[in-house]
Amino acid sequence: MRLVPDSSLSGVLLTVLVVLAGPGPARSQSQATVVYLVRHAEKVDDSRDPLLSEAGRERAALLADMLRDAGLTHVHSTDLERTRYTAAPVAMRAGLEVRFYDPENLEGFADKLRTTPGRHLVSGHSDTTPKLVRLLGGESSDIADPEYDRLYVLTLAPDGATSTVLIRFGASSGL
Repeated sequence: MRLVPDSSLSGVLLTVLVVLAGPGPARSQSQATVVYLVRHAEKVDDSRDPLLSEAGRERAALLADMLRDAGLTHVHSTDLERTRYTAAPVAMRAGLEVRFYDPENLEGFADKLRTTPGRHLVSGHSDTTPKLVRLLGGESSDIADPEYDRLYVLTLAPDGATSTVLIRFGASSGL
């Protein structure tokens, strides 16, 4: 299922998805795990480890607003400025610590996500986010370089089934 709402409807639709995904953090291992995946927000330049641009900071704040009622239990990021600062507002609002994962070991990280109950936010990159979505059993196409507006919501059922919802949020990349 693919949803492409304008940003004003994103929060409402995400709230509906959160409610449909089941109860908050007190879930048992017999209930679904929910994984929210985003590519980092817009960066200031193409250097190796750039900060977020003003547009990127605005998108990270919007993400925190959208996920405020998601009942997050875990926040994950690669150890780079742009991914950390995309996840930071969400983690701060949820009272969680950002935990780093190794983008060179996505298979191991996918296994960890599958076996760690709860609700996870993962801040990644244009190459790692689609790959991780697919490793978790979800559906994703490649992310173009100027594209920053995807939020994947994966529901990992105890029986191994995965459902994927794609939400576009914030300013469109025009693709």
